[in-house]
Amino acid sequence: QNPKTYAIVKQLLAEGNAGELQKYFGSRMEFGTAGLRAAMGAGISHMNDLTIIQTTQGFCRYLEKNFTDLKKRGVVIGFDARAHLSSGGSSKRFARLAANSFISQGVPVYLFSDIIPTPFVPYTVTHLKLCAGIMVTASHNPKQDNGYKVYWENGAQIISPHDKGISQAIEENQEPWPQAWDDKLIDSSPLLHDPYAMVNKEYFKDIQKQCFYRNINKETNLKFVHTSVHGVGHKFVQLAFKAFDLSPPFAVPEQKDPDPDFPTVKYPNPEEGKGVLTLSFALAEKDGARIILANDPDADRLAVAEKQESGEWKVFSGNELGALLGWWIFTCWKNNSRDTRAIKDVYMLSSTVSSKILRAIALKEGFHFEETLTGFKWMGNRAKQLMDQGKAVLFAFEEAIGYMCCPAVLDKDGVSAAVITAEMASFLATRNLSLSQQLKAVYDEYGFHITKASYFICHDPKVIQQLFDNLRNFDGKNTYPKSCGRFKVSGIRDLTTGYDSSQPDQKAILPTSKSSQMITFTFANGGVATMRTSGTEPKIKYYSELCAPPGNSDVEQLKKELDELVNALEKHFFQPEKNKLQRKTE
Repeated sequence: QNPKTYAIVKQLLAEGNAGELQKYFGSRMEFGTAGLRAAMGAGISHMNDLTIIQTTQGFCRYLEKNFTDLKKRGVVIGFDARAHLSSGGSSKRFARLAANSFISQGVPVYLFSDIIPTPFVPYTVTHLKLCAGIMVTASHNPKQDNGYKVYWENGAQIISPHDKGISQAIEENQEPWPQAWDDKLIDSSPLLHDPYAMVNKEYFKDIQKQCFYRNINKETNLKFVHTSVHGVGHKFVQLAFKAFDLSPPFAVPEQKDPDPDFPTVKYPNPEEGKGVLTLSFALAEKDGARIILANDPDADRLAVAEKQESGEWKVFSGNELGALLGWWIFTCWKNNSRDTRAIKDVYMLSSTVSSKILRAIALKEGFHFEETLTGFKWMGNRAKQLMDQGKAVLFAFEEAIGYMCCPAVLDKDGVSAAVITAEMASFLATRNLSLSQQLKAVYDEYGFHITKASYFICHDPKVIQQLFDNLRNFDGKNTYPKSCGRFKVSGIRDLTTGYDSSQPDQKAILPTSKSSQMITFTFANGGVATMRTSGTEPKIKYYSELCAPPGNSDVEQLKKELDELVNALEKHFFQPEKNKLQRKTE
């Protein structure tokens, strides 16, 4: 019943354009553990009013099956600022249609009345003890995309088997319910609640538990620039600074207000580095700021850059900021913990493709470190399990600039990470230290961890399958490579098949998944490299790291060694020429 998508389909029919119609209606978007992510437009392969109604009807039926008290507890729904003129789709409209589906079945809905950062949804699930949460966002994807991200009652993103259960329920509930299209009905419903004011108060109260140096914050001369890259982050980072008694950061004027066209950037993704930060650098130079904080459009990730003595800007990698935040959060905990015995109940987590720096800090300091599969859904769920056993999970991170610094949000949160980074930088400034100098101090104390990650693009699933099959049958059937160029392989873990050469029974401890490819090689020189396929893009990614014991300070030699290892990995294991792989263009 959306006139715009209806007109698009009628036009294609009139033109007899079978190819485009096949693209729109050939296959339904797949609902996975990350929910939905696709372009907005007509047809069942896109995000539009109808597919949102169908998805929510399925999700509602699945929740009814799992919770007897769904009609008492309810769900929360949030949205970002994305919109798509030609198909009439927008995050706000999709959120209202989703709310309407639940309310029509007697389920209370806490629908935010305005745009919010993604972490506010898992926060609300936990804070109000709701059954589930939905965030309508495509995070840092291109502007035509949107997404539908789902949280379970534990406040973490869903993991299997919920994705399959919800997917099945969507298939069974495709015909829109009688008043599915009429979202105006929700405005007069007693089941509709707006958590906006309450969460804006409570969230900022909760993150203040991570504020340890209020007096330094009040007096610091350090200046910060913040960009929300045309997304939702501006207002909330300003409020977070206020909550920590820090002067507000300078906001990049061209990027501070939400704009679904993302006009000043090619990709609205701060992970892409300097290209996204051009306007931030200019403002920082003008206002004399030394540190830049950049959120992605839904404010769940954070990139940080710092001006060096040379006048150059250094953009920290996700692993480097993970090292700094891990060191800082542990140090604050140690200085404020009354009970030294409690260290045996302290945990930090990171994903298996992220730097092992937290492992090195944990070994030396005596707390626990665990790695999980890639993605915050795993870290959030594991953190909740540990917290339910009375453990303290201080910090979790992944190399894709995602940080969980606050136990009140069991997902990555770019708002709390931004203000905690600002407090850390302000504290270090009182010791005449920059973030870069402190990072070196962390590596000096716990051992250098040099990382290098990249990807190849490959649109042919058969080539990808063949590449990984080749690695599993390298010197004859069921044999993995014993070396990679001059580098000797000392261990192999294959999370597609469940094989791990380092375990007594040769079975991997982490969960395995036959539907995605992932092999980790450990090398005799202390290097580790993981090759994996991406769940959302046509990429084969690799992550490599060289860890040196404390005291080995020849960083240039370590970097050279890692560069050579990566070159060997590309040449012998990826074979880009033979497999016609397209390199990441910097």
